[in-house]
Amino acid sequence: MKKFKIITFMSAFLLLFVGCDKGFDELALKNQKYTITDLDPGMVFAGSQRVGQGNGWESEATVVQYFELAYNLGATAGFNFNYDVQGQQNAEWGNYTGTLMTFKNLLEIIDEKYPERTNLKSVIRIWRAFVYMNIVDKHGDVPYFDALRAAEGPEYWRPKYDDAQEIYNDLEKEIREAVAALDPNKDFLTYDVFFGPNGYNKTTNAADQVAKWKKVGNSLLLRMALRYSKLNPTKGAALALEAFNAGVMTSNDDNVMVTFTPPNFSNGRHANLVNPATNPYYYYAAEPFVNQLKNTQDPRSKYIIAKFDDAVNPQKATGSLDWADQFGVPVGVPADVITDPANAGLYRGKHPITNGLDYSQMNVQAGASTLTPQYWLMYSQVSLNLAEAAFRGWIPGGDAQAQVYYENAIKADMDRYELIATTTLSSAIIPFPTKITDAEKATYLAHPLVAWNSADALKLINTQYWVVNIWDPREAWYNWRRSGYPVLERNKYNDNFLLNGGDGFVHRYRYTDAEYRRNKVNVEAAAAKIGGDFVTTRVFWDVQ
Repeated sequence: MKKFKIITFMSAFLLLFVGCDKGFDELALKNQKYTITDLDPGMVFAGSQRVGQGNGWESEATVVQYFELAYNLGATAGFNFNYDVQGQQNAEWGNYTGTLMTFKNLLEIIDEKYPERTNLKSVIRIWRAFVYMNIVDKHGDVPYFDALRAAEGPEYWRPKYDDAQEIYNDLEKEIREAVAALDPNKDFLTYDVFFGPNGYNKTTNAADQVAKWKKVGNSLLLRMALRYSKLNPTKGAALALEAFNAGVMTSNDDNVMVTFTPPNFSNGRHANLVNPATNPYYYYAAEPFVNQLKNTQDPRSKYIIAKFDDAVNPQKATGSLDWADQFGVPVGVPADVITDPANAGLYRGKHPITNGLDYSQMNVQAGASTLTPQYWLMYSQVSLNLAEAAFRGWIPGGDAQAQVYYENAIKADMDRYELIATTTLSSAIIPFPTKITDAEKATYLAHPLVAWNSADALKLINTQYWVVNIWDPREAWYNWRRSGYPVLERNKYNDNFLLNGGDGFVHRYRYTDAEYRRNKVNVEAAAAKIGGDFVTTRVFWDVQ
């Protein structure tokens, strides 16, 4: 496994040479065409598979109220304090000059030199659609049809911005065509990070690998279908049924994920939560999420949050995992208010001044550890999408089958914590079981706030989607905007996000300042078209 990850790292490093576009301005490529002549394109793709999700997650986690950065120190202002700070918005723009350019080059090389590698080409097309879908969900209208064409001439150095729904339509086509082209009798992707022979959910032959990737593509189409639930439910229903009939993910064995081998490989998305140099005591679990775990007595809680005795160095601290000891920081209440003696009795205050606030943190000895596996697409997400599709009557089964999908999703999500436990707890100071038992699952599913009932079906499904996505806050944010669940109260630190027609929440990320410098005419036209380049502007599927 370690040897494979070294290869992956090397190929990721090589992306610096094959994925450079210098933005979209006159410095871009100018008629030069970067090609890969000596490397297996499958190896290069492996280096880019994990790039599409990015390392940022703090802003999305703040918006959906997973955790709070209670200290307003300028650099942490951002969404915690309702400030539109672009540097905190985890823009996806780097994918254009890195991952997406690599995919473009690889597809051209495959067409020219390796036309027989049908499956590699199809998998790249599926994963490219995944990356683009996230860019659209985050920003709205973006360069797409003319993007990455700078080598063709100056007319493409500053690409136009395309309508987000038209991009979605093309992504749907791309996924559908790529899935159809996957062939069990063609090439086996040896370097595939997710489903290759060295992946966690490994395969050893093309037929099994193709089956996995077909499920990935169809599951992405199902996710896309749900995005239309308010905008165009007729289209959503047709797409959901198509994906369902074609075959989506059916178990955790289909999860798109990677594990990490210490000390050279780790989950970089959790780095700020554990590194004393970045002051981990800034990060506290948010009250709405803590209350969800406590009020339902969720057995996943002990992997997700903990009350540490030393908030400054939680990796090496003792503490409690008991539900009764968990308290989340109220949203929009900064540390100086919490610790003000005048507010004694209102808040939990703090330990001695060097040890932070007296609140729960993300459990860096388990779920928030840098050894936690990283997930891109999970069966639990897909099963909850199926639950909603069935409840809406988009796929067969109705209410009864929706309940089955709902409960299967919860149980599957609980099962994945066994892997988190076994890969992180050898050095944990706070001990707890390595597996959530069947009895715990049954008790949880019978809890009055969790047990299936048709009247609250959409609330139940999408609240669980919120819990499931704790380590993928980006998807949690998208689905919260789409579904309206869980019902969250806005951050009332100030009213900044009530301006420009806002409802007090962040609904998209702005275009970057760099784009305004290098593509001014087109980005300004795009901003005008969508109703203004504000974080309160909604993307096309985010219907009120």
